Amino acid sequence: MILKNITRTVWILSIVSLFTDTASDMLYPIMPIYLESIGFSVILIGILEGFAEATAGLSKGYFGKLSDNSGKRLPFVQLGYGLSAISKPMMAISIYPLWIFGARTVDRLGKGIRTGARDAILSDQATAKTKGEVFGFHRAMDTLGAVFGPTLALIYLYYFPKDYKNLFYLAFLPGVLAIVASFLLKAKKSIVTKKVSTPFFSFLNYWSSSPLIYRKVVIGLLAFTLFNSSDVFLLLRAKQAGLNDSFVIGVYIFYNLIYALFSLPIGILADKIGLKKIFMVGLGIFAIVYIGMAFNTNLYVFFGLFALYGIYAAATEGISKAWISNITDKKDTATAIGTFAGFQSICTMIASSFAGLIWYKFGVAATFLSTATITILVIIYFSISVPFDRKGESTTNV
Repeated sequence: MILKNITRTVWILSIVSLFTDTASDMLYPIMPIYLESIGFSVILIGILEGFAEATAGLSKGYFGKLSDNSGKRLPFVQLGYGLSAISKPMMAISIYPLWIFGARTVDRLGKGIRTGARDAILSDQATAKTKGEVFGFHRAMDTLGAVFGPTLALIYLYYFPKDYKNLFYLAFLPGVLAIVASFLLKAKKSIVTKKVSTPFFSFLNYWSSSPLIYRKVVIGLLAFTLFNSSDVFLLLRAKQAGLNDSFVIGVYIFYNLIYALFSLPIGILADKIGLKKIFMVGLGIFAIVYIGMAFNTNLYVFFGLFALYGIYAAATEGISKAWISNITDKKDTATAIGTFAGFQSICTMIASSFAGLIWYKFGVAATFLSTATITILVIIYFSISVPFDRKGESTTNV
């Protein structure tokens, strides 16, 4: 029976993520517009988002390590989702730049606190043979929030145009539901018998002590991330080609719907034929999408490209975390995923800067073709450097 490997804990965590992502993505399409309306310049918006992402990135590694050292997961999950929820109305309470910076930092800090611990719980709820399904199911539920959120925002703004401030208060409601749902989770007894000091950058030490296969995989993942810019550039490309604002938001919703629909079946398929194989197929699809984005001008083809992009996301996002959890020791799961996620956030910031610079200097086609080229090189790297076993993945006995 399908979903037989999805436990009560996985269901609850997935529902919490669905509510949280609904709240966040209610605001995603209007965030730049709102910030401009309260006096933020484009440069200040860039600084704000860069600072927020850096906060999330560094904190993912630290709190993942802290979770492993303490042997606790649930407090990090509940605190993280709680902070993200209360950050929504904070954005509307005051328009002072320092307050806005604080509110965005609270939101991203919440993500950093919960990520490693949450993914460690998901890993604990699966075996090496079912992690694709478990992580795929969680990504599917999480991404449904990215469908519901913008849809609710579009409906609200249709009836109340430019009423951005109240939308932040409304986004607090699904955030509260996420907090309530998180209290349905049951904490496991801590297995740690003594306290271990955890300096903020101590998670960086994990790199030298981690399994060689972990380092090889993460190097490939980060090389890809370093040239994989924000989805905003895809939306900007679609708008540049002639889609109006409503269609741009619509194509973003469509992409997330495809992502959500394919995450679970692709996760199940990955468990059968290998996580690495599916991940590499996902990278191949990504390269095709970016080559298409470089040259396409047909509005209908954009929907096909965004559908493929959704399949790519389903084949890589949850799969990469499942893969990492399979090649590291169980006691280091939160540290391993948190360290990767932290470096990934920093690389994403750099990637967007690269993409913006290439777009400005050399044009749209160069931006997307350079990323596609690097992606093909990463596929070759994984083929050569990370060996397959009989299931198409490299694992340790954890």
